[in-house]
Order: sequence, then structure tokens, then C-alpha cells
Amino acid sequence: MDRRKAIQNLAIVSGGLITLPQWMVSCGVSDSNVHKTTFSVAEQKILARITDTVIPAGNSIGALSVGVDKFLQKLIDDCYEKDVQDNFKVQLNGLNESAKVKHNASFADCTQAQREELLLKLSASENKTEKDFFYLIKSETIRGFNTSQKVMQEFLGYKVAPGHFYGCVDVKSTDHA
Repeated sequence: MDRRKAIQNLAIVSGGLITLPQWMVSCGVSDSNVHKTTFSVAEQKILARITDTVIPAGNSIGALSVGVDKFLQKLIDDCYEKDVQDNFKVQLNGLNESAKVKHNASFADCTQAQREELLLKLSASENKTEKDFFYLIKSETIRGFNTSQKVMQEFLGYKVAPGHFYGCVDVKSTDHA
């Protein structure tokens, strides 16, 4: 190979690697990008309290500490149809209004027992949309919690590559001569 051509190629590659982070930032690719949610701040607080009610922290980790509320925001925004999204938000706001009527406080400001009572009322409701909302939020909260990295690795013993690879191992062979 021609030495001048090799040095020229090396200089081009080095220049590209040096400017790569600047290109990624200008293209909008970075680790700090977060999901732009359609949920209002009040709806986000209600959703966080619901996940904390379904799986509270107690003596161990809870749904909030592994980010299940953020998972649900992204899941509802990106994976469900518009009518389900609309019902979800209507039910969040309805739950907040029920809390204000029954306990004179927003759902986010209610105690754990009061939040449980309000959610259990939804599960026993005759209204199909309220019942569907309860079962959706409950099942997706549990799924989000069980599939979080922290729970899977620390509590369920999940390993990305199970077993071990031993590269240098003595092998006994038999002579077939």
C-alpha cells in the first residue's frame, strides 16, 4: 500500500472521529433526549401516584424508583390507539375529581389508603371504561415493574448471557491409534 495514501486515510478518519460528537449533537442524538409526553404535569403526578399505589416502595424498591410512571407515559403515547389514550386521560382526570369530592384533596395528595380505596372503586365499577382503565393501568404497572432492569437483574437473577465461557481449558483426549 502507498504510505502517503495510508497517512491521508488515517488523517481523514481521525478528523471524522474528532467531529463525530458535534455531528451527533447537531442531529439531535444524545443521551439526554427524553420522551416528549402528551401528559400534562398534573396527569403525570396522578400517574406517578397510581403506580406508587399499585406497587409501593415498602421495605424494598417500588414502581416509582424504577421509573414505571415514565414507562407508562411512553407506552400510552406510543403504543395505544387514540381512543384508548383519550379514555386514559379522561379516567386520570376523573380519578382526580373523585379524590377532590371524596377527600377534599387531589389524588396526588391523598394518603396511600385513600388512593387504594379510589382505585378499588374503579375496579368494581359498572362502567366499562373505568374498569378497562383500572385493569390496563394495573397490568401495565406490574409489567413495567417486572421488566425493569433493576428488578430483573437484582431480584429475578436475569443475566444477559447465562453461563460462563472458559476460553483456556485443558481437554483430555484419548488416543485412537
